[in-house]
Amino acid sequence: MGVINATPDSFSDGGRFLNASRAVECALDMVDRGADILDIGGESTRPGARAVSVAQELDRVIPVIQALRSRSSVPISIDTSKPEVMNAAINAGASMINDVNGLRSEGAVDVVAQANVPVCIMHMQGEPQSMQANPSYRNVVAEVERFFVERIAVMAKAGIAKNNILVDPGIGFGKTLKHNLQLLNRVPELRANTGCDVLIGVSRKSLIDELLVRTVDQRLSASLGLAVQSVLNGAKIVRVHDVRETYDAVRAVEAVRDS
Repeated sequence: MGVINATPDSFSDGGRFLNASRAVECALDMVDRGADILDIGGESTRPGARAVSVAQELDRVIPVIQALRSRSSVPISIDTSKPEVMNAAINAGASMINDVNGLRSEGAVDVVAQANVPVCIMHMQGEPQSMQANPSYRNVVAEVERFFVERIAVMAKAGIAKNNILVDPGIGFGKTLKHNLQLLNRVPELRANTGCDVLIGVSRKSLIDELLVRTVDQRLSASLGLAVQSVLNGAKIVRVHDVRETYDAVRAVEAVRDS
């Protein structure tokens, strides 16, 4: 899954894709480099990020989705927590929802149920503005799993098919370094206990700086290692900024595994 953030303040590529035509060209380049899905977002969810209005988010993402849909058949995911944006994005050509808020916004479950599209629900403790202030768990893996089981039950009651649901443990979203590492290590358990495929987004994240003291532009090698480890642990999708590099690393290791 290639990341296209049409925002001025995302932690890694904020401001690069605010121009819709540039975002589209970069997205198409990601497809050429091996992306199977494009994830388009119009609101930063980095620690401390401020919320944006529905109108502003729509202005950022809908032109990108429409232009991509007219030029490519690659599946498009909309990265949003707002039901209005979900609905408009689906109408514009998106075919997947990626919600860091786990479909907890009023009306979000209904939009996904009516659209009958795949959805990824993520776990986040707190909100982007404050989630990294003091994240605390008794047992992070068990609590994240319990959150997913509860959300999946709500979604099932609304008519969302289990095979349309993916789960994302939310690396860096209200977690310490220790929490993040534990969740990455327990992907097989997360997959088994929820009955859903797992999406991992760890590309260029700050846990790499905590481990190795690396700035954002120095995190490629560690991002590749974590992506490969996630796939070997059973992750179905890895959400990444560096598509070609990740594609090559994952495919090479898979070739050895499957030989």
